[in-house]
Amino acid sequence: ALRAALCVLSCAWLHAGAAPRLKSPALPIQSEREPLPSKGLSGCSFGGRFYSLEDTWHPDLGEPFGIMHCVLCHCEPQKSRRGKVFGKVNCKNIKQDCPNLDCDDPVLLPGHCCKTCPKRVDDMKQTDSVLDSFDYFLEKDKEKVDDLHKSYNDRSYLSSEEVGSEESRTADFVAVLTGVTDSWLPTSSGVARARFSLTKTSLAFSVTYQRMERPSRITFLDSDGTAVFEYRVPRGQSHMICGVWKNLAKPLMRQLQSEQIRISMSTSRREEVEGKIIKHRALFAETFSSTLTSENQNSGMGGIAMLTLSDTENNLHFILILQGLIKHKEKEPHVVPIRVQLVYRQHILREIQANITSHDPDFAEVLTDLNSRELFWLSRGQLEIAVATEGQDPRQISGFITSRKSCDTIQSVMSSGDALTPGKTGGVGSAVFHLHDNGTLEYQVQVAGLTSDFIGLTIEVKPRRRNKRSVLYDLTPEFSKATGRAQGSWSRLEARHIHMLLQNELFINVATVHNQDGELRGQIKALLYNGLEAARHELPVPLAGHFVSPPVRTGASGHAWVSVDRQCHLHYEIIVAGLGKSDDITVNAHLHGLAEIGEMDDSSTTHKRLLTGFYGSQAQGVLKDISVELLRHLDQGTAFIQVSTKMNPRGEIRGQIHVPNSCEFGTRGEEEEDGEFDDYLVKDVEELKKDPQTCFFENQHHAHGSRWTPNYDKCFSCSCQKRTVICDPVICPVLTCPKTVQPSDKCCPVCDDRKEPKDMKTPEKVEEHLEGCYFEGDQKMHAPGTTWHPFVPPFGYIKCAVCTCKGSSGEVHCEKVTCPVLTCAHPVRRNPSDCCKECPEEEKSVAALEHSDMMQADGPRHCKFGKNYYQNSDNWHPWVPLVGEMKCITCWCDHGVTKCQRKQCQVLTCSNITRREGTCCPECVVDAKEEADLMLKSPDKRKTWRH
Repeated sequence: ALRAALCVLSCAWLHAGAAPRLKSPALPIQSEREPLPSKGLSGCSFGGRFYSLEDTWHPDLGEPFGIMHCVLCHCEPQKSRRGKVFGKVNCKNIKQDCPNLDCDDPVLLPGHCCKTCPKRVDDMKQTDSVLDSFDYFLEKDKEKVDDLHKSYNDRSYLSSEEVGSEESRTADFVAVLTGVTDSWLPTSSGVARARFSLTKTSLAFSVTYQRMERPSRITFLDSDGTAVFEYRVPRGQSHMICGVWKNLAKPLMRQLQSEQIRISMSTSRREEVEGKIIKHRALFAETFSSTLTSENQNSGMGGIAMLTLSDTENNLHFILILQGLIKHKEKEPHVVPIRVQLVYRQHILREIQANITSHDPDFAEVLTDLNSRELFWLSRGQLEIAVATEGQDPRQISGFITSRKSCDTIQSVMSSGDALTPGKTGGVGSAVFHLHDNGTLEYQVQVAGLTSDFIGLTIEVKPRRRNKRSVLYDLTPEFSKATGRAQGSWSRLEARHIHMLLQNELFINVATVHNQDGELRGQIKALLYNGLEAARHELPVPLAGHFVSPPVRTGASGHAWVSVDRQCHLHYEIIVAGLGKSDDITVNAHLHGLAEIGEMDDSSTTHKRLLTGFYGSQAQGVLKDISVELLRHLDQGTAFIQVSTKMNPRGEIRGQIHVPNSCEFGTRGEEEEDGEFDDYLVKDVEELKKDPQTCFFENQHHAHGSRWTPNYDKCFSCSCQKRTVICDPVICPVLTCPKTVQPSDKCCPVCDDRKEPKDMKTPEKVEEHLEGCYFEGDQKMHAPGTTWHPFVPPFGYIKCAVCTCKGSSGEVHCEKVTCPVLTCAHPVRRNPSDCCKECPEEEKSVAALEHSDMMQADGPRHCKFGKNYYQNSDNWHPWVPLVGEMKCITCWCDHGVTKCQRKQCQVLTCSNITRREGTCCPECVVDAKEEADLMLKSPDKRKTWRH
């Protein structure tokens, strides 16, 4: 919301008495609708975001202005005459507070307001910025204490309890699997990436694969090449494989820690890929990833990229682990030049050239200052990373960057004990999330046992100050008070918020009338995959003191997944929050409570069965010898799970469970192993049919959010929005090319790209802007200079707006349609989808005659920017309050519409970048002599993050 942001800056500037009265400037970008804060929440709205009282931030005015690093805004608390507290934005220029420097040639680094003294080459060699940029988690193995690296990002608010207890702590490993080259079989082009989490006794793994059919077996090999564990992959359609290697022997665990275990994956057609399992510090900080493959058949090469964003700056850090890309038959290592590119739809955005060695083909680098478009494409999974060798035999691998994939479940338990103002209400909240590759976040939330009426459900970040909330997304409209549930999807998740979500830095909050800052609150975090047969994609059973008889006022709550398998064994997984340790440390210092399962009966005696003891925030297991009576109660929904503690031995939190089963005769013996996988393929198809948001149209099931062209008419576009099919007519764009053709399988004509002989002599002009503009609404490319009505799901085509593709920059500019002035008494809208009303036919001719002179007299309209007026085709540098004239941005008047663009700067590949005063673009500061000396001393300047 650029208009609102600059208006606030103007008001803050005037408040300081720096200028006479000034009206709010008319700016080129239409104002967005400000997000409405939750009821009872005090704060400030600025630039499309909501800030809590006392929050400070640098305003982001959007493209092309960017973040104003020299302006600091503050949400100041104010009191009305009635004593109600509200927020007021006050911004000031902080450049005058910059410190005095001792050096002769201070430089201004990108993303900073104040100049700093440049680092010497010696300092640069000692402190590798790449190494310091990733967040390193403290190693769980005490033997590796000397290798610890302290994170430069502050994650101190994650307490030891939030990270996990000793039993639940994990060590992370990774493997890149590529085609086997020393076999008599043809080499595979497939590439797989496996991520491992080692707990006390088990190794959980998540495997994704590309360019190969679904594997049938996964085999783990020890240092001698002997198969020590084999996992039979169930049938399925997804490209994700989840499994657990349980009860690792200690000798094998030591081999795993010393990187001596290999993993092999084979298909039914004897296609095989394999790789080495290695430790990597970057795994803890990784939030985005990419699997790199080759287009060549039987290539036997591939790689992975692990990426993360800086916590404060828009810098993208990445590590490449490459395999098979470089041929090295010689014993002595040799240097190989490579080229790394960041690509969007075959358009190169960034490029880095570096040297790697044949024996250690890993590479680490930072892409600094990603702009808003690059961050948007990153969040939508539309950026591609490509790595190619240079020389006589160039080879290339590439892959799309998506959010980190794993079999873990993103979930949250909300309790009153974890609220910003802790309490003991006996209520519970439970949430399950699923993040898609395109940045869409699906959520399911349930709430029970509130002490007063519900007023708000929000996703938030950790407060910067005590009890001061910072809201990111408001889910309140999707909440049903009748069912106590909210279900939906958020399709506009930013890259920064995806990063925070996968780093367990987001929270979910439930506000009520009596607790407007939040009655229930929980941290959103990933729950490690454990191999149990629990339907984690469904909402679990809520556990609360509210469900205990009689109800217990406690600050604890929880949820549980419970299922019964074919052998009538009970699988359970319980998560609790707000459950304190026992006060009597002589009993057991770490035993939090007992998890029990029982039957709800009218008699005074209830049959309870101990499941396990709670030693952390979660408990899990399999109960095999279950009585027929308990199985019957599970089938009828008259069973419960509860957690009992010393303070509440008859139950502190409880939940009623309903698990339909056909175990009339009790538990069964072990079935044949082959039977375990019979229904996997059918189950996947059935799950699509059972999905409550799936649409059924033209005898086909369509997933929520999908778009397609219907069979009945190719000039319509349909989309599925929560079981509702919406079909709109396709509005063809206006083509500016001299020659068009009508494809038989398409609705709209397209430009004829066939070149005549006379056009072959000027290929540069034809290929100047092949990319055009990509519009997120209709997910299509538009040719430069074309105009169209935007398609915005789920509303369809918006005829009250017109979008234009700017060929010079590839930007989409949309503006509201201006309806003509009507003189008739009763205007009508002829079609429901039309934007403007019209006069009826009998009045239309009269109105046209009255306004004919006015329409002929209209010429090119002028533009208003701030307090100044500009004629058509005028250009100028904008003036921004508190900052002054921005010489790096040029605005121009285009028929009454003000448009602005920042000067384009070339991409720099040097490590030490600065921006001199009075210049618009950054530049390298290391002179040619010093750089040549460095290259002679160290031909491979990069370092890796492996150990």
